Amino acid sequence: MHRSHGNRSIGRQLAACLLLALPAIAMAAHPPRPAAAPAVALAEATIAQRADEVRATERAFAQTMADRDLAAFGRFIAPDAVFMDGTEASRGAPAIVESWRSLFEGAAAPFSWEPGIVQVLPSGSLALSSGPVHNAKGERSGTFYSVWRREPDGHWRIVLDHGCAACKECKAAAG
Repeated sequence: MHRSHGNRSIGRQLAACLLLALPAIAMAAHPPRPAAAPAVALAEATIAQRADEVRATERAFAQTMADRDLAAFGRFIAPDAVFMDGTEASRGAPAIVESWRSLFEGAAAPFSWEPGIVQVLPSGSLALSSGPVHNAKGERSGTFYSVWRREPDGHWRIVLDHGCAACKECKAAAG
């Protein structure tokens, strides 16, 4: 009796081991596929053209600050955009415009920015722009990072934005 109970216990242990091993066996038989490339990858020339579009759009966006034109600034912002200010987020174009309102008051812009780097996804639908921020005296004061989305109408709208103070290396390279 003890022997059959022991065999039953061994059988249960083997069954439990097999159940635990089944996922590993299945993975070995069918390894996971690497992440798929985008369904539609654009030609290099088209990606370069889209990067030029984003660069021009970023410059026009920055010009709204120089022109003190808050309404034009708002037209570059996607309805679902998020802008970061330190650890605080402004969500949605109306909230973002309102949070920037004081920066558009006064005759002179408190800062300016320009794109230094622009990269576009192979799909051509999203882009990253980054570059220096200069204070009113023209001194490097920070770096911005923006994500742009190409809308169905072909216009680029900013969906994410964050900036930070210029690091020592950035200030040294600028000066």
